[in-house]
Amino acid sequence: MEPGIWQCQVLGHERLSHRSRPEGELPGHKVTDFVDRGKVFGPNAGDNPVEYYVNPVGIQSIIFSAAELGPGMTLTTDSLAAFSANVNLVPRDASSPAVTLPLVQGMGFVTAIYHSVTPFLDSGIFFRTITPLPSPKTGVTKYKILLEDGKTWLLYATASNGSGLALTATSNTRLQAAGPFEGTIQIAKNPGDVASQEQSYDTAAGAYPTSASLSASVDGSTGSYTLSWTKGGDGSPLLMFALPHHIQSMAATTSAGKTTIQLQTTVKGLATGVIGDSWTMIEPDLPTSIGFAPWNAASGSNQAISAAAQQKINAAGTTELSQDMDAQSNLNSMYYSGKALSKFATAIYAVHDLAGNRDLAQAGLNKLKQAFARFASNKQQFPLVYESAWGGVVSTAAYATGDSGVDFGNTYYNDHHFHWSYFIHAAAIIGYLDPSWIPANRGEIIHFQSPATSHYYSLVVSSTWHRVSMLLLTVLDWVNTLIRDAANPSPADPYFPVSRSFDWYHGHSWAKGLFDSGDGKDQESTSEDALFSYAMKMWGHTIGDTAMEARGNLMLAVQKRAFQNSFLMERANVNQPGNFVGNKVTGILFENKCDHVTYFGANPEYIEGIHMIPINPSSGYTRNQNFIKEEWATYFDNGRVDQVDGGWRGILYSNLALIDPKAAYNWFSGPDFDPKYLDNGATLTWYLALSAGLGGSE
Repeated sequence: MEPGIWQCQVLGHERLSHRSRPEGELPGHKVTDFVDRGKVFGPNAGDNPVEYYVNPVGIQSIIFSAAELGPGMTLTTDSLAAFSANVNLVPRDASSPAVTLPLVQGMGFVTAIYHSVTPFLDSGIFFRTITPLPSPKTGVTKYKILLEDGKTWLLYATASNGSGLALTATSNTRLQAAGPFEGTIQIAKNPGDVASQEQSYDTAAGAYPTSASLSASVDGSTGSYTLSWTKGGDGSPLLMFALPHHIQSMAATTSAGKTTIQLQTTVKGLATGVIGDSWTMIEPDLPTSIGFAPWNAASGSNQAISAAAQQKINAAGTTELSQDMDAQSNLNSMYYSGKALSKFATAIYAVHDLAGNRDLAQAGLNKLKQAFARFASNKQQFPLVYESAWGGVVSTAAYATGDSGVDFGNTYYNDHHFHWSYFIHAAAIIGYLDPSWIPANRGEIIHFQSPATSHYYSLVVSSTWHRVSMLLLTVLDWVNTLIRDAANPSPADPYFPVSRSFDWYHGHSWAKGLFDSGDGKDQESTSEDALFSYAMKMWGHTIGDTAMEARGNLMLAVQKRAFQNSFLMERANVNQPGNFVGNKVTGILFENKCDHVTYFGANPEYIEGIHMIPINPSSGYTRNQNFIKEEWATYFDNGRVDQVDGGWRGILYSNLALIDPKAAYNWFSGPDFDPKYLDNGATLTWYLALSAGLGGSE
């Protein structure tokens, strides 16, 4: 969990780190701040652009500890929610925590709640001075701390009984209280030791966030969303840190609380302190006009295709819709199966609506329905199960094979929004072309249960487990279940967490599931992230769920803003390091590093292309034209695109259609076009329709 601008790590906890505590590492909860000059660039730091940068993780600026903590300290968590969690530091053999830290995304202070134990504050940087300062408000003790690296920190302590907190430096690595303390200790960095920033911290000291809730509304093409925090402490207004995409879209009432405090984040540029117990962000340009047809910002959706282009679309469709859809989708991977269903659905739509060949489209649609039925009835090679420990629908592939990484780790919650997006998109098109299909077809999700209990389990497979129930669902319920798994909007849903994949604080999704990662969660495909939102929007449109459609539109708008700030880097980008921006895309963006690479290779077409696939009507919304032009000039112009082999070449040309549809259409429609340039999630039918619809065919 990245609570905004602080990196927090528990030290000396063997069950968390799976190792003994290194010499010199102090038990407790470490807080690290970041500055740009601390980033490590590589592999050759002198390159421009560099391939990666990473933030150091071993810096122990301030450590919350206590006399009662030491060897054998354990960590527990509670109150895990979409935006927050509590971390508890528990002494050996104790039943209750000595220290509790409420971690909330964007928190302005790192707050430790001490439960009648003796506070220690340690530092691996060393304390240079600690200066008591006048209390900013009743009941609050204040200190200024200067570390040996020249950075200034502020400490605020609020005792439950109002007695204050006296700290003594027992060495240059430890501040110690005289005895047990019941109350909160809060720390924050004051960059530059600026008086006005210190006053802002003074205003908010004594209060801390404990959790957050999200609300949103849409009115036409304008949407807004509000993050509201519950808080503990003395009732002072909260200080929270906003990311650049928040600052850009803040409502005037929220923006009025901005301070001059700015702290460096790990991978998102500068975060700005904002005083207030809630924020409202406004998105004034929702993609309400985007449908299934080719779309661009200048002309909107376009279903008018030239007669010549229609002929080519029908010719390609005749060939591609005659393929064995069932065989191409009956795979041992939910990801690749979904891609096959989605590509055929898109081709059928193009033939039906854009080329006007309803007979050909109907024949293809009948085949697609049959292929989709395997999944809606849960008869695929690795059926889905409901997994109760984390509350979600997962593939049984890992249970059957023993390989946690099979199907990209789907069983362990990796990439769910990627995988489900293709099924949702295919279903949206099928339902659009034949509304009777949705209620007429039934599916099932098979639940597994341990015979010894009443709870569902799936994380460990046992031969003594058996199938206890089969819940029959309509296709509507089956698709909605996938949406609930990845993007459930309701905290009242007892089966799924709120917004498992999409992070409403960061403005994009995370792809990492239940796997350890030294650099935190990550995502390498902004385009498939956006595909989920687009697919959900279009499914909502197809079934008449206006709230779902509105959520999809709002998510796309937020993603567009977050992508352009953090992932898709134009020359003017100020949030990523200047010697990294030239990569154009971040590659894999982790919580603690950016690495211009993919999990499957380092070719430029892989790294750039994974942020393109699949090009769909929403691509021209989330990928602005200036970025595409810069990226094309960096990697693919002057014939370099034609040196790319395989399906990636088709992906690159489909992306070119967003800025130069004529060049793209001419290439796809040329007499020498080779199907080897189509990846397994693409059809020539759609690429022709896309580029023609964007103006590529007169």
